[in-house]
Amino acid sequence: MGRLKGKVALVTGGSRGIGAGIVKKLMQEGASVAFTYVNAAEKANMLQSELSVHGENILSIKADSSETKDVEQAIQLIIEKFGRIDILVNNAGLYFGGKIDSPDTNMELIGRMWQVNVSGIAHTVRSIVPYMLPGSRIISIGSGAAARTPFAGVGDYAATKAALAAYTRSWARDLAEKNITVNIIQPGLIETDLKPSDEDLIAGMLQPVALKRFGTPAEIGNVVVFLASDEASYVTGATINVDGGWSA
Repeated sequence: MGRLKGKVALVTGGSRGIGAGIVKKLMQEGASVAFTYVNAAEKANMLQSELSVHGENILSIKADSSETKDVEQAIQLIIEKFGRIDILVNNAGLYFGGKIDSPDTNMELIGRMWQVNVSGIAHTVRSIVPYMLPGSRIISIGSGAAARTPFAGVGDYAATKAALAAYTRSWARDLAEKNITVNIIQPGLIETDLKPSDEDLIAGMLQPVALKRFGTPAEIGNVVVFLASDEASYVTGATINVDGGWSA
């Protein structure tokens, strides 16, 4: 405990699911954490209330990661409150599915997904790097679908996450001279409110998973903490699968 004491982190899309798990783990390790949300105001308030036992080291901000103005305002609020940003966790993301030959394809939704999952993250990184000191960390939450696509209809989503993985490798090179590390975590099936309830469907989804279970947001948070800590000072440009052996 306390590996991140004195550090300040921003987690985008941090009000629920994987994002909330990451926020909790960062705070447990001593970091001050700001997180953004768009629509889940109630969950954001609940999370901030739950973590306020740690003092004034938690800040929730309503901000759409795909909107330039929102991102820049969020960064300024963090600087005003905490004075610095050491860790950026790009967790905000959208999922829209559909086969390439589907007559119901909604290109507006697909464009929105690219804006949030790719362009918005690129803008966030560009906006935050000027505030980062040597030793800072950038960690993105991708998807195992970027490397392995066993289900039909996930191509557009998988492509956004593959683009993010490519960006990660490039940013690791770009920012190495500043001693800022950049890595991506690719989760598999994780226990969130998006998990289906149909037992037969769940059994089918778990078939290729070596450990035969869903992971938890806390397990993703544990890997984020490692990458954010001094223990990962020589890890950059890496893609880390946290998927219970789904990609094995």
